[in-house]
Amino acid sequence: MGIEIFKKHLREKRAVKIIAGINNYDLDKVAKVCRAAQKGHASAVDVAADKKVYEIARKNTKLPVFVSSIHPFELLKAVQWGADAIEIGNFDALYKDGKSFTAQEIYDIVLETMSLINKYDVFTCVTVPGNVDIVQQIGLAKKLELLGIDLIQTEGLKKVINSSNPSVQLISYAQATIANALELTQHVSLPIMAASGITAKTAPLAFATGANAIGVGSAVNKLDSEVAMTATVMSIVGSISHRNSINREIARTPRELVRG
Repeated sequence: MGIEIFKKHLREKRAVKIIAGINNYDLDKVAKVCRAAQKGHASAVDVAADKKVYEIARKNTKLPVFVSSIHPFELLKAVQWGADAIEIGNFDALYKDGKSFTAQEIYDIVLETMSLINKYDVFTCVTVPGNVDIVQQIGLAKKLELLGIDLIQTEGLKKVINSSNPSVQLISYAQATIANALELTQHVSLPIMAASGITAKTAPLAFATGANAIGVGSAVNKLDSEVAMTATVMSIVGSISHRNSINREIARTPRELVRG
């Protein structure tokens, strides 16, 4: 089945990718995230470009496995291991280490990666960095579309907000992600995945922008227990299913009844 299930969910605009973390090498935690993703009916998992991490993911889920890195040769290795997809991105975890990326730097990484993997048929996703302005994001997305990239992932830009309520910063983060997704869906025809600060409450908003998928990281991978992780994934997937059910019901309702 491989990546095909994720592609199907993309077309249906309900894909959910659970992100273990680009720098998460805790094998036990990765295993829990992968099992929770499968039990919660997600569409795919995303792990770091490390062979042991990849092998743990394979052992603990039948879902498609994305491998994330910003290093082209690591991504080539992931393709050779048999990864279902590669992700140039998931930068969120790197920003706290003081790393940031320009649109040109990402484009150069993509070009080098594409030259290395051109003989392989592998699904390729690229994150458009949220720390550059939206004009540059749109420009990069258009260039990526011309390269034949399969999927673009958006992110927000985390800012420090003076609030005793941790939900305030998370919602602000998600708003930036969703706003970026909205802009990009209007300028490129590629599928778009929103992936920063996404929770069960914000997931329906992401899909309302026209996004095809969401990427969920810290809402799941920061939890300690597999039970809690699974419940969170199920809640997120359920929020999307509920939204889709409402939309289908509206579509079946006679127009005169909708108008009242």
